[in-house]
Amino acid sequence: MSANAIANKALEQGKGILRLAPNWVPRSFCVPGRRIKLHPDDYYALGGERGGIDERWFASTTPADNGPLTSPNEGLSFIVFEDNGKTEKVLLKDAVDELKGQIIGDRLWTEHKRWPMYSKFFDNKGALPHHIHHRDEHAALTGQLGKPEAYYFPPQANNHGGDFPYTFFGLNPGVTKDQVLKALKDAAEGRDNAITNLSAAYRLNVGTGWDVPPGVLHAPGSLCTYEPQKASDVFAMYENITHDQVVPKELLWKDTPKDKEGNVEWLLSVIDWDLNVDPDFAKNRFMAPKPVRPVKEMEAEGYIENWICYKSNAFSAKELTVLPGKTVTIKDSACYGFITMQGHGTIGPWGIETPALIRYGQLSHDEYFVSEQAAKEGVKITNPSKTDSIVMLKHIGPDNPDLVID
Repeated sequence: MSANAIANKALEQGKGILRLAPNWVPRSFCVPGRRIKLHPDDYYALGGERGGIDERWFASTTPADNGPLTSPNEGLSFIVFEDNGKTEKVLLKDAVDELKGQIIGDRLWTEHKRWPMYSKFFDNKGALPHHIHHRDEHAALTGQLGKPEAYYFPPQANNHGGDFPYTFFGLNPGVTKDQVLKALKDAAEGRDNAITNLSAAYRLNVGTGWDVPPGVLHAPGSLCTYEPQKASDVFAMYENITHDQVVPKELLWKDTPKDKEGNVEWLLSVIDWDLNVDPDFAKNRFMAPKPVRPVKEMEAEGYIENWICYKSNAFSAKELTVLPGKTVTIKDSACYGFITMQGHGTIGPWGIETPALIRYGQLSHDEYFVSEQAAKEGVKITNPSKTDSIVMLKHIGPDNPDLVID
């Protein structure tokens, strides 16, 4: 069966809601935090040289950039279609390319010609090095897009905080460009550059989040993080020794144009200086959940929905809770992917359930993509439990008509 045929049948079968397969991604420089429900035997399923699996990507049409050992289709989400005991899969990317606005809506297809965001779980035992995602003008020099991202720390995925549940963001007000330039030179020459001495760490609180524009230095802490982001995997590591772990020098120059390699002044130019030294960084970038409607009105209808990522035009995210024993119809103005964090029930014609454990390669019923038409018509969600809520995280594309940025 062709990709087009599978995609059409899957869209028809799900009445506009597509079932997605788990999409696991390793990182060679990471140690898994083991909170993303992958079986304990499978965190190194791709081999020790690939590193541990500490990410699961959602609704992704963006390939992971993990160097020369990257496997085919790594980071790309697959649609699952089952019929008469036979299972077929097709890349979400191919389905969007074929069906265009039938999946993501004419607005997004006309403007972007792709699904322009994805989300992920980032699940690391320790903190990452202080690093940066390039802005569009710098990323374009290597044929890529810049990458804004955002964080939310879901309670269901944070039974422990890992080794360092604090994130360094930006640079301290008063830090000079010469100080940063020296740190970059030290990294380039292999000395411990201690760049986080120039930054401030913020304690991470479960159930809250942060907005991280491109060009902002950040060293993500060890809470398991839900990360909506623009459809890009562009980055460079500006810290070379983190918690006694040496960062490969090539990652300092990752996504640097060939003619700029070795030029630390260029690395400095990638930094959005004003955003990094903002004295009101926490006030401007921290995100506490915000109800989409008055809470009592939503509770009376059987649900509670909060904005959890809401400071970027590039994407947004919501946390939807369907209360025990309730059936609700939820409408959105744009397509979205979602991952189920808690509970079980139905959405449209599908069963949804939150697995306790997933083997590498095993299918599940916890992740779906809702087409724009289905979202606008409203999806019916039923929670049959007498005690347990259904909780899902919804990742939504750019310029969400339902989002008003303050």
